[in-house]
Amino acid sequence: MSLMLNNNNISDLPENVKVPSYDRSKVSPGILHIGVGNFHRAHMALYLDSLFNEGDALDWGIIGSGIQSSNIQMRKQLQDQDWLTTVVELDPLGYSPRVVGSMIDFAEVNSDSIVAALIDPRIRIVSLTVTEGGYFINAASEKFDTTHPDIESDVSNPEDPQTIFGILVKALSYRRNHDIKPFTLLSCDNLPGNGDVTKQSVLGFAKLIDSNLASWIESNVCFPNSMVDRIVPATTQRERTMVERSFGIIDANPVVCEPFIQWIIEDKFSSGRPPLERVGVQFVDNIEQYELMKLRILNAGHASIAYASALLGYHFVHEAMADADLVNWLRALQQNDAIPTLKPINGVDYNVYLEKVIERFANPEIGDTIPRLAAYGSDRQPKFIFPTLADAIKSNGSIEGLALELAIWCRYCSGKTESGKEINIIDHHANMLMKLSEQANTRPSAFLEYSPLFGTLCENSRLMDLFVRWLELINAKGVRFALQKYVCS
Repeated sequence: MSLMLNNNNISDLPENVKVPSYDRSKVSPGILHIGVGNFHRAHMALYLDSLFNEGDALDWGIIGSGIQSSNIQMRKQLQDQDWLTTVVELDPLGYSPRVVGSMIDFAEVNSDSIVAALIDPRIRIVSLTVTEGGYFINAASEKFDTTHPDIESDVSNPEDPQTIFGILVKALSYRRNHDIKPFTLLSCDNLPGNGDVTKQSVLGFAKLIDSNLASWIESNVCFPNSMVDRIVPATTQRERTMVERSFGIIDANPVVCEPFIQWIIEDKFSSGRPPLERVGVQFVDNIEQYELMKLRILNAGHASIAYASALLGYHFVHEAMADADLVNWLRALQQNDAIPTLKPINGVDYNVYLEKVIERFANPEIGDTIPRLAAYGSDRQPKFIFPTLADAIKSNGSIEGLALELAIWCRYCSGKTESGKEINIIDHHANMLMKLSEQANTRPSAFLEYSPLFGTLCENSRLMDLFVRWLELINAKGVRFALQKYVCS
């Protein structure tokens, strides 16, 4: 018999389901998380659940929050389950289910409720997963976008902010004025220098309303960079059905994920932190090289297979990874162009890490999809591909594969697979990307010349020449021929 997931039923779940061993009634809030999605619940929430299971740090419970309308449904689903989540690790050798209980509340989805939670002195860390595009950073200038309509609206009415950064600054202002220690702002998004980006956005907004407040934030608030890593697909009816049939749990929004998990954080906190090193989190003084390793091998690896796989008609990532041409392309691009831009890390072999990434991508149990990887390219390419390209250009390294990746993305933005099937381009700038791809059919350079996205990349003649050559080859002979030619060159 299946059981609804909640506090009353948790002790009656099957023996193979790991459940919290701690008394959840004794957990008090210490962290407010903004952007409660699958990744947070399979990563940060799970690490804290593991720590609580050791009987320690129960004053670091999580309060969820979010300002987007999508959070209303998430909050309702979790509230009905007493804030519990089923997390299933999809190991090909056998699934490992557990119920995670580290979240103890979820602020109502409005700015007043979130600010009220943020000014609680017990909240010492505010963490974020608001996606790569949620920081109001202009892709071309890489600066905080002060002219964004949502930011301008909050600046004109700072007492009723509707953006996360307006809300954060309002809460920090209250804490300063009432002599409450500031919280740490800890980004868990896949961004290079995610703490630095968060700081740029918070300070960028604060400077628009109160320069003294901005100075106080800069002097008192910590923004540690962190490297987060776990493949966590979206939840569909497929996952809900699997959780009920396999484990007898009725969970409105369960999470499935790969077995691999990693979290590395700069040890810089304003008001203390939980001892997460006891459950596998690595704290370091400087995270830059670890972060670049992940961004340029795993994240850029996702980007480099996504568009080629989509054009070849693949839907699931593991299906694409069974295609030797795609695997050879991923491996060659990394070894030729990406890995040479990375500085050595003591004890880390980049090629071993790359092979682990390939193994993870190929896990058939994950069910991760090519459309998910291909979505929002205008947010992801500037974070995962462009910096690698810029460093390769600066060092006069190989950019042949990176130019091919851009050409494949351009071809993908046409909105049709090589067999003529329609592709739904999911991107904030979908119309513009499709228009540029069409223009590139007759003038290939048009795509890279779009400066709001590509900045000054088009000014590099070597890149432009390679991009044009690859795009013309793709249009003439197809993506697979181009991949094979690159690998064999």
